[in-house]
Amino acid sequence: MKFFIDTANLSMIEEANALGILDGVTTNPSLMAKEGISGKENILNHYLEICDIVDGDVSAEVIGITYDEMITEGEELAALHPQIVVKVPVTKDGIKAIKYFSGKGIRTNCTLIFSAGQALLAAKAGATYVSPFLGRLDDISTDGLNLIEEIRTIFDNFGFETEILAASVRHSMHIINCAKIGADVVTCPLPPILSLLKHPLTDSGLEQFIKDSQKMK
Repeated sequence: MKFFIDTANLSMIEEANALGILDGVTTNPSLMAKEGISGKENILNHYLEICDIVDGDVSAEVIGITYDEMITEGEELAALHPQIVVKVPVTKDGIKAIKYFSGKGIRTNCTLIFSAGQALLAAKAGATYVSPFLGRLDDISTDGLNLIEEIRTIFDNFGFETEILAASVRHSMHIINCAKIGADVVTCPLPPILSLLKHPLTDSGLEQFIKDSQKMK
């Protein structure tokens, strides 16, 4: 399973990359705004800075909502750097744009997936990734993990090469369960990834090792 970090914060990306397990980055306009990044030129330059840090895919989201706007923005983003994956919403125009990009060899990430039907249409259109949002479904008392299972079954049934990128991942158990179900990628902030390292027996065991080693001096 691939690990992506969902942020526009360069320090967080560098820290995750230093772990040696980072496979890519996902961003969106909200994450850019959170870092105080605004203006087209600043946003494009920020994507380039991210690509300089990581070796893997970097999802860059279009802002336009019409087909023509998505095509114009997406082609500009794709031309920015070979690592860029164009992030497109799962709307009627978004699916049409994904089909266009697929025909041009431009990789895409279909975002805001909340149903298996949406994921199926995105895969049919040639999306590189589909991004079902687990946490947001959980927030409305719907089982987000069940959606991942449904998409996995459908994709396996028909041999779709589209990868399932589990998004809106909130905690370590989301990550573990996504791995069990067979999500190809998880994307989340750094804390849930770091929390995979934590276990009280590891802490107590290390503490005991340190105490024992001091006795040997």
